[in-house]
Amino acid sequence: MAYTVLSALLGYRGWFRTQRAYLHSNKIPRRDVNITVSSGSVRAKMEQSDNLKSLTPAELRLLIRSEDPRIRNTTGLANGYQQANVIILPDKLADDFEEFCQKNPVPLPLLYRSKSGQSSCPPLAKCVDIRTDISEYNVYENGKLVKTISNLQSYSSDIRSQTEQNYWSSMVSFYLGCSFGFEGSLKEAGIPVRNVEQGTNVSMYKTSLFCVGAGVFRCPLVVTMRPIPSALLDAAVNVTHLNPLAHGAPVHIGDPAFLGIQDLSKPDYGECVDLQTGDVTVFWACGVTAIEAILSSKPSLAFSHSPGCMFLSDIQEPSINPPSESTNLTTSEFIPRCFLISHNPLLYSLASQRAVNKIRKMEKIIGEDPGQRGIKALFVEDELLLSCLALSHASSVAITTGFPTHYMYSPPDETDGPPGAIAMASMLLSLGKKVTIITDRRAVNLNRDIINECVKKGILKTTVPLVTFEDCGADSALQFLCHNGDPKYPRFDHLVAIERSGRAADGNYYNMRGINIKHLVDPIDDLFIAAKNIPGIMTTGIGDGGNELGMGKLKDKVKAFMTNGKLIACDVPADYAITAGVSNWGGYALTCGLYLLNSCPSHRRYLTRGLLQPINKEEQFQDWASNLPSVIKEELLLAKLMSLGVRSGKTGHLAMEVDGLTFHPTHSDIITRLLKVTHDE
Repeated sequence: MAYTVLSALLGYRGWFRTQRAYLHSNKIPRRDVNITVSSGSVRAKMEQSDNLKSLTPAELRLLIRSEDPRIRNTTGLANGYQQANVIILPDKLADDFEEFCQKNPVPLPLLYRSKSGQSSCPPLAKCVDIRTDISEYNVYENGKLVKTISNLQSYSSDIRSQTEQNYWSSMVSFYLGCSFGFEGSLKEAGIPVRNVEQGTNVSMYKTSLFCVGAGVFRCPLVVTMRPIPSALLDAAVNVTHLNPLAHGAPVHIGDPAFLGIQDLSKPDYGECVDLQTGDVTVFWACGVTAIEAILSSKPSLAFSHSPGCMFLSDIQEPSINPPSESTNLTTSEFIPRCFLISHNPLLYSLASQRAVNKIRKMEKIIGEDPGQRGIKALFVEDELLLSCLALSHASSVAITTGFPTHYMYSPPDETDGPPGAIAMASMLLSLGKKVTIITDRRAVNLNRDIINECVKKGILKTTVPLVTFEDCGADSALQFLCHNGDPKYPRFDHLVAIERSGRAADGNYYNMRGINIKHLVDPIDDLFIAAKNIPGIMTTGIGDGGNELGMGKLKDKVKAFMTNGKLIACDVPADYAITAGVSNWGGYALTCGLYLLNSCPSHRRYLTRGLLQPINKEEQFQDWASNLPSVIKEELLLAKLMSLGVRSGKTGHLAMEVDGLTFHPTHSDIITRLLKVTHDE
């Protein structure tokens, strides 16, 4: 027998070990079922029952064995019990398939591997014959589905003549967790299960994502889709998270195109399930992935359940109210939360409550206002969190900074902005994102010197492309943002502006004193405006005064509460507007937030759609940690800025300060506190 180790992947250590111990010792939690195959009177009673949903798994297995025509599929049946996908392969492929399950435990949670020729599965249920106890089987020859049948007795050696080949004795059965196993818990939590309501099989789709290969097995991930009302997404995530043996939490919530699914009305398996008003498409990994593995590996003979016709086990679902305080599933470290991060295309993300709490703590830290600018009046909760989540899903990020407030000096730029931009670029690169920095034409040499110094000092592991943007006509921004100007093919999926001059309502750019500095600023704002109409490009603005690019989202507050607000307020919004006492702090917090999310098992699992590629976790975490901001790195960068003639924003001092606040103790203290929150257990 072999079992997957989901705990290492998902963090479900205590609970899963308990479940695995139950399986090994045959101490499965079962409800008493005083019934045997020979119980004719009980069989008759069941056959007369009009309510199949009231029957136990053992009772239902008897009806299935007798080929009761009322059981088309098992969705909605045996509520409170785990159901299982069943794959039956030649024993020469068994070790490869077990390894395939171990490498892909989210779609293929392995409950039990039989011995060759074994038709029972003692840890999962009593009085079982897997050759008869599924309502419909698929038969495959050389990787092709050749027929569906009601039982496998014709392939069994005990009824074949001595001259016929013994097929069954060389076959190994694999029992894999199924999402039908959490439908009862969804219902118990008040969450509608649309496929059950509509009397249909669940919808199943092949995706464009591939599982981690093992031996001869390589195939795309298959997912189930269940429509969930948007107000109940958190509840659905939490309920299914509690049942890793039934695939656990969703692997995607939102637009099916992210999974390569083009038409929901045409499922690859199962039936179409209709969405109701307010529903969101939610996708879980599916054990039918194993059928795709059969099709791709082309064994000479193989069997499976027919999709939707599952094996009913006697293992009870975990309660949505966990039985003891010893389980870690409901601690803040593991409970996933669901957040909407994009309307077009629709995309939700998941992160553990623990990671969420830490990012919220950091948001409060950077919202402190030692410079007494009144920035707290602009604060909107969770803008930092949502931006971190969106950036974590991005693959190509463009960052822009530069506020030429000192128009009388050369260079006119200030020390706020570049350090935060470099910190974000460093972490994004370590996470495998493409990063580009956009700057003004007048500041190309300055920014190139900054980037080169950061590479030389090890603040950046590699150089970052540096580009400019010019307004050369009506479609300039579209051409810049998208390949060949086609909005279906954006070059970037996230734009970030940190302490970047923002265009006011009158078309000018103002510093905090109300001085127009438009002659020093290229129209990078146009990129943020164009991005609003390009599906798939998100935007973030980071500012500390309200006149920065992206703060247009908060312009009413800026006009009402900030000095000169009615004149200087930026008119160009970003999807997320992060406010901080000093803009650099927002960049540092974003960097720490990205580290926290990618170190969070719930978020990492969701980000990879449950297909975690094998990595050296310790080395990976060390690399990410080495790209966090630090007091030493930021002090080195500030010294370089000062050597290049870049001045403090508020005072104009050519000194180790930002916005009139000296690096020690103010900025160094903020960095230290952010890192403490990041690393605290």
